[in-house]
Amino acid sequence: YLVGVGRADCTGPVAQVPLMGYANPDQVGGGLLSRLYSRAFIVADLEDSKRVVFVSADIGMVSQRLRLEVLKQLQSKYGELYRQDNVILSGTHTHSGPGGYFQYTLFWITSKGLVRPALSSMVNGIVKSIEIAHNSMRKGRLFINRGTVENSQINRSPFSYLKNPASERSRYSSNTDKEMVVLKMADEDGHELGLISWFAVHPVSMNNSNHLVNSDNVGYASYLFEQEKNKGALPGEGSFVAAFASSNLGDVSPNTRGPFCVNTGESCDNPQSICPIGGAAMCMAKGPGSDMFESTRIIGQNIFLKAKELYEKASQEVTGPLSSAHQWVNMSNVSVELNATHTVKTCKPALGHSFAAGTIDGVGAFNFTQGSVEGDPFWDQIRDQLLGEPSNETKACHKPKPILFSTGEMTWPHPWHPDIVDVQIAAIGSLAILAVPGEFTTMSGRRLREAVKSEFDSHGTPGMNIVIAGLCNVYTHYITTYEEYQVQRYEAASTIYGPHTLSAYIQLFRGLAKAIALNATQDLPRGPEPPLFNVTSVTLLPSLSAENAPAGKTFGDVLEEVRPEYQEREVAEVTFVGANPRNSAENATEHNFLTVERYSNISSSWRVVLNDASWDTRFYWSKGSRGQSNVTIEWHIPAGTEPGTYRLRYFGHYKKKVSLFRTVTVPFEGSSSAFQIT
Repeated sequence: YLVGVGRADCTGPVAQVPLMGYANPDQVGGGLLSRLYSRAFIVADLEDSKRVVFVSADIGMVSQRLRLEVLKQLQSKYGELYRQDNVILSGTHTHSGPGGYFQYTLFWITSKGLVRPALSSMVNGIVKSIEIAHNSMRKGRLFINRGTVENSQINRSPFSYLKNPASERSRYSSNTDKEMVVLKMADEDGHELGLISWFAVHPVSMNNSNHLVNSDNVGYASYLFEQEKNKGALPGEGSFVAAFASSNLGDVSPNTRGPFCVNTGESCDNPQSICPIGGAAMCMAKGPGSDMFESTRIIGQNIFLKAKELYEKASQEVTGPLSSAHQWVNMSNVSVELNATHTVKTCKPALGHSFAAGTIDGVGAFNFTQGSVEGDPFWDQIRDQLLGEPSNETKACHKPKPILFSTGEMTWPHPWHPDIVDVQIAAIGSLAILAVPGEFTTMSGRRLREAVKSEFDSHGTPGMNIVIAGLCNVYTHYITTYEEYQVQRYEAASTIYGPHTLSAYIQLFRGLAKAIALNATQDLPRGPEPPLFNVTSVTLLPSLSAENAPAGKTFGDVLEEVRPEYQEREVAEVTFVGANPRNSAENATEHNFLTVERYSNISSSWRVVLNDASWDTRFYWSKGSRGQSNVTIEWHIPAGTEPGTYRLRYFGHYKKKVSLFRTVTVPFEGSSSAFQIT
């Protein structure tokens, strides 16, 4: 094949923008732990007649708006080379990245609307990563390997999983998919280019009390792999690209110690995830570490070590033709033939009561509980008054789900949920990547993979490796099995197209697989095109106004100095007169907020040893009154740090008033005093 890889920053604003994932309105950005990247991989056949692009971006999920804008830009750059059918965009599902990049109204509520700077940095980062991959294409080879990852996941809805038939469950040793699939890429001289790993785990090691933008456990795995392969390069630099992509992670948590009551310490591993005192709001799962930062590293390192082992031993070469198939489908109205006599339908989108309960990884508000199969008259009354009552047809279609929000019947100011959804498969020789638009549970993913495999088998393409890539192209929440749907825990309440959603997807993906196997993708109907709403920017974010430094100080001055000396495993910390980090995101696509620098006696100069993409540095912004704010930079000095003289530097932009109606953005910097590491 011809192979190209690329990586580009897609972080966006790290302050004031709500983080996407837990739907907690209090969880807004307040700094940076690690940068977010888009990682792109392009494979073409040697005649260059066919191409496939796979992108994994460190974001919560790919939204329809994001996908449509990326494809528009690709079309203006490359014409018909990169299209709806051969470009897969997948989100890692970190819950610590900026929100605000959606066009459907439901997501505006927790994201404070459509935040153009967040959307733009994602669009630009994804396009740039594809561009870098496009420009680095060369002859190469692909290898696939698979193995088991231990101690890194639990099923967070085991009571739902147990509703699946015993005969089906008995075929599997675990209630999560422990298998990791690794695709290794090298050029024809054996020079290493990169890898993609697919593994099912929620990147929620960082919980909903976190305010620092970061890529969570899978992002830490990418960081470790890239740091190891790009020796001597700063984080985020170097040519080797390692993507840890999402899969069927719907009911899979990395918080391996399981659910405990925060107030009493007892287990709350029960069908409703409730605590005797304090109810559901007190039930939270714990990761393996002493805090969320350590848990993130432990899980990330587990995933990294297994990927490294599989990568180094990968010897099964991937060969064969390239193919891609894509359709748009109106998911609110799909007829599914279950068998010769029985046809069922999907529903207009709606969320159930247990959606508001959240999960043991991030609990909801107002003490809603999981597993509600009956509505609550109090909340139903409020909903009817504010948003309108669901129609009888929608209620009947979603049974036994008690509907909290009938989003498919809510259209002001725009529809609240998508109807038109992407289904897509890209085949690279014996590897088929199923791009699914949401979060399939463990058993849903197993059923989908099995159905697609048997479809390939029965049309003369046996032995395909089937991989699910999660959170692709448009976000439609969860997809549970019909049996899991009956107990209405969070994942089921969030299966928005009703009890037969999975059956509909299985039917659709079978159709795509058949078209690929029979080389008939050109005959697939394109389906109804999704809408692109005319929203430029609707946001409740505070506006960026002129800023001030305290009396007698200027931007970048030190307020609290570092100590003169530190040892490894201590934290060097400095606080500066700061400015809103959003100024920087809106002025430079690749702004670096901080550096750790070491003094070199040989060259008598300072050398940058770390930047803000490092997992050892933390950048905190806190807003004060009267247009003032502070920035604190921490360096968690790792074991093995070379002794010597160091300093911490800060780079920012502040807004300055130049006339009654005009402000300009002014760059500034600050530095700590020098300190010793002994």
